[in-house]
Amino acid sequence: MVSWRPTITCVPRSLPALPAALPAALLCLALAACDGGVHGTPGGSGVRDPYFPKAGNGGYDVGHYGLTLAYDPDGGRLTGTAVITARATRDLSAFDLDLRGLHLDEVTVEGRGARWNRAGQELTVRPHDDLDRGETFTTTVRYSGRPETITDPDGSEEGWLPTADGALGLGEPVGSMAWFPGDHHPSDKASYDITVTVPAGLQAVSNGELKSETTRNGRTTTVWHTAEPMASYVATVAVGHYTISRSTTPDGLPVYTAVDPTQAAAADRVLARIPEIMAWETYNFGPYPFSSTGAIVDRPADSGYALETQNRPVFPGAPDTATLVHELAHQWYGDSVTPRTWRDMWLNEGFATYAEWLWAEDHGGPTAQQTFDKVYRSPADSDLWAFPPAEPSSAADISDRPVYDRGAMVLQKIRQKVGDDTFYDIVQGWAAAHRHGNADTAAFTAYVEKKAPGEDFSAVWKDWLYGDGRPARP
Repeated sequence: MVSWRPTITCVPRSLPALPAALPAALLCLALAACDGGVHGTPGGSGVRDPYFPKAGNGGYDVGHYGLTLAYDPDGGRLTGTAVITARATRDLSAFDLDLRGLHLDEVTVEGRGARWNRAGQELTVRPHDDLDRGETFTTTVRYSGRPETITDPDGSEEGWLPTADGALGLGEPVGSMAWFPGDHHPSDKASYDITVTVPAGLQAVSNGELKSETTRNGRTTTVWHTAEPMASYVATVAVGHYTISRSTTPDGLPVYTAVDPTQAAAADRVLARIPEIMAWETYNFGPYPFSSTGAIVDRPADSGYALETQNRPVFPGAPDTATLVHELAHQWYGDSVTPRTWRDMWLNEGFATYAEWLWAEDHGGPTAQQTFDKVYRSPADSDLWAFPPAEPSSAADISDRPVYDRGAMVLQKIRQKVGDDTFYDIVQGWAAAHRHGNADTAAFTAYVEKKAPGEDFSAVWKDWLYGDGRPARP
């Protein structure tokens, strides 16, 4: 990492000759009297996330990503141009972007060549001119190469996953840095325009709405637009052969599904329930926060898990109904209301798991309380009780069972305490209050207490949200 020296903006003519050995700090003080003074500082690498401390970057806030990508599955080569529009949150002499692997061809800031340095996943950019706090600036990064597949701390794979007929870009928690540079932490959300060019005969599917699709000289280019803020970990690009279906829900919401032909027969029946599931979730969780919905279904071997990529979740093979309910519920809880840090993962997975419980309750299955009771009967030495949902033990644990099932149990305990009317006021109000934003566990517990001022939740938080081991059953 380059250690950038402070930028001296002027040297007063009246300044006397200074000894060569004058310490840098005294020199800065001597120069501070001139107009402008010493004003630029590096933006900093990482936002000190408790589990991924190098993820994200300080000093700026991204407003928009414009990604222009070309991918050749035969050679596995990706060529990209990322145009990143951001606002400086402090005076900057340098700033970092997260980018893992790939070859850097050029970096410019505001159209002028910028110096840069790489160390691990950190791309440190030194613009030609310092950036002032509040200034909106555009960084363009041109890059190419064979993008990496990243192994997570829990052993799962993300990043850029080659498939039988193309590739799949998946980002949770930090995999998106394998295919585009950016501020890759969930606390910095932005709008996106993603243009993808692939050999004719293949499709490229991404988030948001399809704006255009053209084929010329043996290459097909698709343009996707995501207007609502999106965390980079739920951005996706899926390249391959797909059966495409376009429709609308009864209330006019566009539905776009892309299914690998080998999965079409198995997936058609469950995907046909998307309008029904969307209506049910809108009734329970409040207005849908995005402009379209749908799904991407690839082959089972292409990824080992489903992911709530914004607008259209990705599934490894045809999903069952419960999994589809789970990933669509994430559009409210995770994609629209996004965790402030990866410690708050239960606010994603606990809500989506509880959506499965509620769906079963409303569709002839066990009640949520019966599901709670069944889960509670897990032995005291079960992995369910390995750690509290609000405090995973490590980065490897943020997608483990306590985050999902114990997170859902917290919601059922709240429902038991306040009753259905107040409970649904809470879950709908929470989604509305933090729509397209970020929130953490402390904000959630404060919100619950505010919505039910006569109730004492201290035991719920102490035993079920933060407590070690299996709580005593009241």
